[in-house]
Amino acid sequence: MALNLDELGITPAGLDAVRPFAVEGLDVRGRAVALGPVLEQILGRHDYPEPVSRLVAEATVLTSLLGTSLKFDGRFTLQTQTEGPVSMVVVDFASPDAIRACATFDPDRVDALIRAGKATPEALLGHGHLAMTIDQGKHMQRYQGLVELDGISLEEVARRYFERSEQIPTEVRLGVGELFTRQEGEAPSRSWTAGGILIQFLPEAPERLVQADIDPGDAPEGTVPHEIEEDDAWVEAKVLVDTVKDVELTDPEISVEMLLFRLFHERGVRLFEPQPIADKCRCSREKIENVLANFSEEEVRQVTVDGKIVVTCEFCSAKYEFGN
Repeated sequence: MALNLDELGITPAGLDAVRPFAVEGLDVRGRAVALGPVLEQILGRHDYPEPVSRLVAEATVLTSLLGTSLKFDGRFTLQTQTEGPVSMVVVDFASPDAIRACATFDPDRVDALIRAGKATPEALLGHGHLAMTIDQGKHMQRYQGLVELDGISLEEVARRYFERSEQIPTEVRLGVGELFTRQEGEAPSRSWTAGGILIQFLPEAPERLVQADIDPGDAPEGTVPHEIEEDDAWVEAKVLVDTVKDVELTDPEISVEMLLFRLFHERGVRLFEPQPIADKCRCSREKIENVLANFSEEEVRQVTVDGKIVVTCEFCSAKYEFGN
């Protein structure tokens, strides 16, 4: 069924915006996002190998979906620490709309995976853990949840995080792609695009929050987890999201509203106001000066070269010089 947004009085959220939604017939709430220029700006300032850029893009999509759910002025940070070729990925979201991202990697190990044709996000990360941190500001306690990385995808990370820390059934799809364009008389150019959708089962009746497997807890070793049937509404919602193809998440011509209509029009989907995402870094000369002020004389000597201290922001690549 074709969707005419104008006839429905819907203004598309467009690129670089998260669209919250609800499917009340399935007791599901969720968020969908399409990233374009913001992602291009973040990745464009780093000379990452293509697979590393894809990994950072996936992490940025996931952080966009999770960070915009904050109901207060605060920060949401996703950070991996592993023994893999990409030892660290950091994506930082500050409400209401600022996002930034960077990665640390071993060029030789990444290149070896590329040459072997095995540079998947899971292989790049390797084993370690992923931390999701919510910072509510001064005088408020920080909350951090950890998920072990053992060869799982970032989609599976999100599922495990919510199942274990929030006890909320969650399904997520992430997609990253490249657009190739060519103007007459010019060389082809490419740009990054990405998208994602996250749904959660949040029924009004708590007894409907059921899981497929119940952990046996302190039962004797070898006890089989108790299996119960999942709620039909949640099963239906998951099956629908599982049909989402990468092209539907990465094609700028397919809006998130069109995707949501395809998935849930029979059940009825309610859209909420979109939340924009912007490429913004929080670094500043003043902040770096405050950090340097806490250095000892020996530490200052170690970072001084030719009478100057040069600090480069890992996120936005801005350079700050201090000294002569």
